[in-house]
Amino acid sequence: MSRCLTVKDQPQLHKGCPEPQRGDTARMTLQSSGGCPGLGTDAFIPQSPQEAEEEGRSERNVSEFEHTQDLETPNLPPLLPMALWGSQGTVVLWVGLPTIAIVLPSQSSALIASLSCSETIYGSSLPTDWRAATMLQKQMPAWLSHYLPDLCQAEDGKPSAPCALEGGLSPCHLLTVKVIRMTNVRQADMVSQTDCFVSLWLPTASRERLRTRTISNCPNPEWNETFSFQIQSQVKNVLELSVCDEDTLTPDDHLLTILYDLTKLCFRKKTHVKFPLNPEGMEELEVEFLLEESPSPPESLITNGVLVARQVSCLEVHTECRQQKKSSKMKDLLVTVKESFEHTQRVSHCREPCCPNPACFHYPKYFQPWMHTEVPKSQWSHGLCCCCAHKKSSLVCQPLDCLPDGQTVTLPVGENCALHMKTTPCPQTLDVRLGFSLCAAELEFLQKRKVVAAQALKQVLQLEEDLHVDEVPLIAIMATGGGTRSMTAMYGHLLALQKLNILNCASYITGLSGATWTMATLYRDPDWSSKNLEPAVLEARRHVVKDKMPALFPDQLSKFQEELRQRSQEGYKVTFTDFWGLLIEACLGDERNESKLSDQRAALSQGQNPLPIYLTINVKDDVSNQDFREWCEFSPYEVGLQKYGAFIPTELFGSKFFMGRLMKRIPESRMCYMLGLWSSIFSLNLLDAWNLSQSSEEFFHRWTRERVHDIEDEPLLPEIPKCDANVLDTAVVIPGSWLSNTFRSILTHRAFVSQFHNFLLGLQLHTDYLQNSQFSIWRDTVLDGFPNQLTESVNHLCLLDTAFFVNSSYPPLLRPERKVDLIIHLNYCAGSQTKPMKQTCEYCTMQNIPFPKYELQEEEDNLKECYLMENSQEPDAPIVIFFPLINDTFQKYKAPGVERSPEELEQGHVDIYGPQTPYATKELTYTEAAFDKLVKLSEYNILNNKDKLLQALRLAVERKKRPKSQCPS
Repeated sequence: MSRCLTVKDQPQLHKGCPEPQRGDTARMTLQSSGGCPGLGTDAFIPQSPQEAEEEGRSERNVSEFEHTQDLETPNLPPLLPMALWGSQGTVVLWVGLPTIAIVLPSQSSALIASLSCSETIYGSSLPTDWRAATMLQKQMPAWLSHYLPDLCQAEDGKPSAPCALEGGLSPCHLLTVKVIRMTNVRQADMVSQTDCFVSLWLPTASRERLRTRTISNCPNPEWNETFSFQIQSQVKNVLELSVCDEDTLTPDDHLLTILYDLTKLCFRKKTHVKFPLNPEGMEELEVEFLLEESPSPPESLITNGVLVARQVSCLEVHTECRQQKKSSKMKDLLVTVKESFEHTQRVSHCREPCCPNPACFHYPKYFQPWMHTEVPKSQWSHGLCCCCAHKKSSLVCQPLDCLPDGQTVTLPVGENCALHMKTTPCPQTLDVRLGFSLCAAELEFLQKRKVVAAQALKQVLQLEEDLHVDEVPLIAIMATGGGTRSMTAMYGHLLALQKLNILNCASYITGLSGATWTMATLYRDPDWSSKNLEPAVLEARRHVVKDKMPALFPDQLSKFQEELRQRSQEGYKVTFTDFWGLLIEACLGDERNESKLSDQRAALSQGQNPLPIYLTINVKDDVSNQDFREWCEFSPYEVGLQKYGAFIPTELFGSKFFMGRLMKRIPESRMCYMLGLWSSIFSLNLLDAWNLSQSSEEFFHRWTRERVHDIEDEPLLPEIPKCDANVLDTAVVIPGSWLSNTFRSILTHRAFVSQFHNFLLGLQLHTDYLQNSQFSIWRDTVLDGFPNQLTESVNHLCLLDTAFFVNSSYPPLLRPERKVDLIIHLNYCAGSQTKPMKQTCEYCTMQNIPFPKYELQEEEDNLKECYLMENSQEPDAPIVIFFPLINDTFQKYKAPGVERSPEELEQGHVDIYGPQTPYATKELTYTEAAFDKLVKLSEYNILNNKDKLLQALRLAVERKKRPKSQCPS
């Protein structure tokens, strides 16, 4: 066994050594919790396995557990008390499910009787202020979680007992995987047998890919190699076993990948599995699994039931140069911690034992990480072992999981250099909010906005009595995209809603694409909705009709180039979308706009305006939108992915995160870059374009997928008693051929997609994430069942215009936490006016989201100006009033009830969708006449349907007043 280097062990250097097998470090004897943990199989888009050095089998006596094919499992309780550990006199108490662990000094054991696992732990019996819980903090170890719980909303909109965020301790387990043999391996080349090796990847336990040795020209290779991982029982662990053919001159051939959900494994029992890879050819991979106790103490976790934040440690490293001649300058050391966020850093030498700016590495504590230091060749390299003497640099290896927290450990590196390192636990406070409830700032805003909305509703509906707070319906304005057309028409719609005083009744405005241009411009004024909007319309008109060519003059392009250079230096990944944002700013404004999205909080401080929410979708660069997309919402308060229940403060969007902690703060983007992101029309790929122009994309779509075969029910696969009901089926992924991969790359590549640092990076999926009701609402893509390929595993978010999937901004309003009662749908899309509404209805039906049914019977050429949609049988479904952008009675009437004179009939001819229309989505410039016509048409359609709007408002108020017992079932 390898030894953990301590202060007394300093002379024992690990020089030039291969990294020991995971789990080989000295172990403590410790009783572990029982049960049958593990995690599940899921699909993925294969990646080329990386080579890894051959590792020996761990020294572990497991003969007493050897029961091959005997998979009967004792009825172990789901949670057993842990043995005493830590300092003497410490009592560890496990309390029920969900797991809550309390660590108390033995003399404080009398407090145990007062604790329970019911809602009283987090319920109303505790103070609302979570910080009151810190009264026990001084008696708890540093790794014990003490987080602010995520609060659910009560009917009155105020926070109530927490329902999402759970903190506590959860045991880790040691997983041993023995790759035994493979039979009847398929040929990768026509000229020779396969040079076969197996790659193992378990991203929830290690970033590294491990691999067996290569056995050449053998159809039945036998390895008998063992690998060890330390896995967390509350995380969805899916092991990927990739079979590859090693090539010398070309990249290795990836033959197939097995996805195995480790939740199938039972505790303390060996499981022997033969995976049938090709039953017709009798191709099989034989693997043996063993899950047993880990010597590590339980891990402190933070989870909302979908995502899990694990413990993170920080390693501080600096080097001290001693007795070095002034004329001799030592080279910097390259220090690598592969499991860390930073990975590799160059460490300079200093002459003092204490360095003011040590290099820091942040890594998951339970990943069993190692530190590797490359020592440049110099006069003190002669003492190296013979195996490293011929290399340019030697390798110093040090395991980190055995370093004492808070103590500095010194490693001599040669004769004149010492490496000082210290590990400390990272603070348990997350910078990513894990929870599905609304943030405290939004809840506070809604309370203030209800006062404004109640007064407006009383005036609009001419009510005799004031509305109580719980009788005020939540009203939202939902706008679609459409470039300058949507920006212009939205001004007309908002102007009309203001004239009817309905604008003050609304609590939300959501938009995408061109609608965000209107929203962002208006919210520069903190009191915009209480002022006459006509001056704002005239200002927008001035910019829409002006010449846009000066924005492309050389001097302006030079300014853009300097802007983008500075943005890159700040830490952003600059793309063409950023240039598009600068172009929008130049075309729709006169000067540089320094405002940021978080600045719009000033427009919400007193509830004086509706809360704006901007919508985009997160995609993968090499995957079709039909296979993967996720809603991403932006508000002045937070940016978040609602499917995961993960949100960050708006000013931190674009900064670097790891495991829910802020690693590097990057200045918040100016508003122009956000406008470029929300209307990123250049981010589509060929498959998107085909989908937008055709009714079916199935022929091309199937070329963009890997072949996934479910072998869970294969007769050759042994029947394994599942220790958890929430397991994924075992699957085999067959990569495509060279031709199909090339075709796929052409179809799905997005050359100009916006990329931002992923604030979910490092977080892991909960073992029951697929059963989580909040996740299930938005579980709508193929990759949702493949946890290793979801967003938490990628470095960057790839964001693009929502219109490439569905041209509506409904999703933020359909979150159960917002409980919107009435939605005013303002449609601006080109082509079919009913398509966004129909797509939304179909989507909600598929996802079981309460929403009115699609019952529009009219043809596209005979649409009405307004539709009122209600589902009386579903009380949770919002009322929707739908305004398609059409020119109907406006042709004869210049105002409601006021006919046009013969001379004015020409003003009523508005060609919105004809072949010669001036309102095409690609157009950035309109004539004055075209702008005025579109604004007046939009304003007229709202004013002409005042009665239907008032009817919808009355229905919403009646619903709120109606007791739940009287709601139709």
